[in-house]
Amino acid sequence: MTTPTHLAAQLAVNVLDAHSLLAAFGVLGVGVVMFAETGLLIGFFLPGDSLLFTAGLLCTGTADQSVHLSLGPLLVSAAVGALAGAQFGFLLGRKAGGTLLARSRSKRLLEGAQRAEELLERYGHAKAVVLARFVPVVRTVLNPMAGALGVPTRTFTVWQTAGGLVWSLGLTLGGYALGSSIPNVDRYLLPLVALIVVVSVIPLLAEILRSRRAARTQEERG
Repeated sequence: MTTPTHLAAQLAVNVLDAHSLLAAFGVLGVGVVMFAETGLLIGFFLPGDSLLFTAGLLCTGTADQSVHLSLGPLLVSAAVGALAGAQFGFLLGRKAGGTLLARSRSKRLLEGAQRAEELLERYGHAKAVVLARFVPVVRTVLNPMAGALGVPTRTFTVWQTAGGLVWSLGLTLGGYALGSSIPNVDRYLLPLVALIVVVSVIPLLAEILRSRRAARTQEERG
């Protein structure tokens, strides 16, 4: 039975803070946040990267003893939420087209939509769907954009599954591995979360550099 104190703590949760979300909702909250961030446009502000990493860290029992999660259920919740959310966003885009984005007044969301469309055009469907998983906001809007732009369902499903598993399980296991090997790692949580966010965009940056080099080489030959 939920006590008034516990209910008040859940209602007072800071949705922008990974630790606050985990303390209030645990493993189930991870799945819900993954679904919302990747499937619902209103979830673009949620802390997906830091939530996964922090959740993995809290599975070790070496960080904050007040919050301890089980690794197995966490991995399942993270993967299911990430995959189901992306597929839902894709189907939503197929049905609603660009209507939802057109009605949005969020500058950050609209910029993310533009970047998502550029990814799809520049890198092709498969590569764009995978790369988008590692870019905040873009991973929220690319899924409905892919649906609205007519990306084949099979292509999207295969590559969003591959990218979603690498992203969700990779960050979670990364946090778990680090928490298991470094004593009192919670003291360094904020810089570690910042680092993992930076590292998560490396695949996109590497692809951009490779694409620019290829274009430059082609111009020189032309």
